Amino acid sequence: MSTLAASFADDVRAYAAADVDVDGIGVWELKLGDGSLAEFQASGLGSATAVPAVPSVHPLPLLPGPERVRERVDALLRSLDVLAPYAPAAVLCFTGPGDRGTAVRGVREVAREAERLGLRLALEPFQRQGIESWSILSTLGDAAEFVEEVGSDAVGIQFDIWHLWNSPDVLDEIPRHAHLIAGVHVSDWREPTRGWADRVLPGEGIADLPAILGVLEGVGWDGFYDLEVFSDNGTFGSAYPDSLWDLDAAELARRGRDAFFNCWSKRRVPVEAAGRRGET
Repeated sequence: MSTLAASFADDVRAYAAADVDVDGIGVWELKLGDGSLAEFQASGLGSATAVPAVPSVHPLPLLPGPERVRERVDALLRSLDVLAPYAPAAVLCFTGPGDRGTAVRGVREVAREAERLGLRLALEPFQRQGIESWSILSTLGDAAEFVEEVGSDAVGIQFDIWHLWNSPDVLDEIPRHAHLIAGVHVSDWREPTRGWADRVLPGEGIADLPAILGVLEGVGWDGFYDLEVFSDNGTFGSAYPDSLWDLDAAELARRGRDAFFNCWSKRRVPVEAAGRRGET
């Protein structure tokens, strides 16, 4: 999604290029077409978190999709079949804004199909600013309680730095819920931000990525760090003049990789977080 204007084939070529040198790609169902699976398999790339065309149980006011929960759950079930051949590390799911009981039942139904297919769902909490349009969950703790209520080992949590960087006690919550983390999305928070689709590359915003990366490494996370930058060029109604979506896919891939590794080189476990975990 960071290279929205490119086709999936262009994405695969850009990310697999020797001068970019990344290990995997997040598979967005909306980008897939005839031949996409063959192109992906030939690339040698791994599959990070996949995102269904209809990504939530309850409708999302800011995105198109069915209005009825039953239709949305059915769409999620179909998406699992579409995405399973890519062997994604996880398949993302939002609750959407709505009543909790319906969301739990919907995710539970999708989880049963995920279990059958050998997939893992990754429930994503949403940034507390604007949450009313996206989710009923805004922290790792919220998501962990919801996962427990669903009651399936096939459900974990998508840790998205843009969503969680400013949630209360996030550095303490990571070790507490590390066993549930199924995927990690990386971007940074522009200050002042102009909207939900106004994210910047790692290290170019105000989130403390080195601390978050240090704590994630410390708890043993060894999966993909998946760059996910929404930077609206008018697609979602806000044409930012400096939109990263207007960049060539290969250029954005290189810049994104370099920005991530610059933050990675500075990773650390803050003294207060290490102290609460009994480290020195």
